Amino acid sequence: MSPRDIALALGVVVIWGLNFVAIKWGVDEVSPFLMTGLRYLGCALPAIFFVRRPAVGWPILIAYGLTVGVLQFSFLFSAIGLGMPAGLASLVMQMQVFFTLGLAMVFLGERPTPLRLVGAAIALFGLLTIGAEHLGGAVLLPLLMTLLAAFFWASSNIITKRAGQVDMFAFVVWSSLVPPLPMLALSLILEGPGPLLALPFISPQALFSIAFIAYGSTLVGYGLWAELLGRYPASLVAPFTLLVPVVGFAAAFVLLGEQMTMLEVIGSLLIFAGLIVNVFGPGFVARRRVA
Repeated sequence: MSPRDIALALGVVVIWGLNFVAIKWGVDEVSPFLMTGLRYLGCALPAIFFVRRPAVGWPILIAYGLTVGVLQFSFLFSAIGLGMPAGLASLVMQMQVFFTLGLAMVFLGERPTPLRLVGAAIALFGLLTIGAEHLGGAVLLPLLMTLLAAFFWASSNIITKRAGQVDMFAFVVWSSLVPPLPMLALSLILEGPGPLLALPFISPQALFSIAFIAYGSTLVGYGLWAELLGRYPASLVAPFTLLVPVVGFAAAFVLLGEQMTMLEVIGSLLIFAGLIVNVFGPGFVARRRVA
């Protein structure tokens, strides 16, 4: 990769790592369902008027919008709103890698290598270690909700795979038309009109958070990521996402003052080790065989 493109990849990593702090700031003032709807309303407008619809049917766009917007981010935002630490959420969300492997086996007929299964087992042990720390505690429910968010992220990956080779930026923009109305309806039904009526009085910090999540994390982040994936093999680009939890933990420590227990540190290292085995292990073994 050229130095410019390495810088772009690292820029996306920083944006996505900071995204979890922005979510925390946002849900401190805006209800999770309403914030999810606002996020995707910002993604769709005004971009929808300038971006051509991708060459894919509405069923795929709607399915993607539902899994990502209505399910993934409503669970993630709700989990952080209920007390899930932002740094830990940035790491647990990477379990989507292993959920994607499982779903690809079921729906796409893909078969992971034994080494990838080893990586998944290591990460699962790390997740159980973190869960043991919070067994019966207040963070257990948010932890499970974050896992559900990771599962629906993986589901959206399978839907994207079904969509084939499409303009990912346009795909994200047009699928963003799906979540706003369902999330607004859920907010009114489950939370009442209060959060919507309080919206004009939110702080500049919360307003910045919503704008950052919509335009920075989604449109800029996914737009640059799609550009990099179009230039280089996915195997070269994808490992940069391993740095997202590093930025997430650092940002949560500096900006939110979050601390970690020893079991959380051990579990996080195990998840990170499992991710590294999953991403780099098969290529390393293949090179050793060739040598």
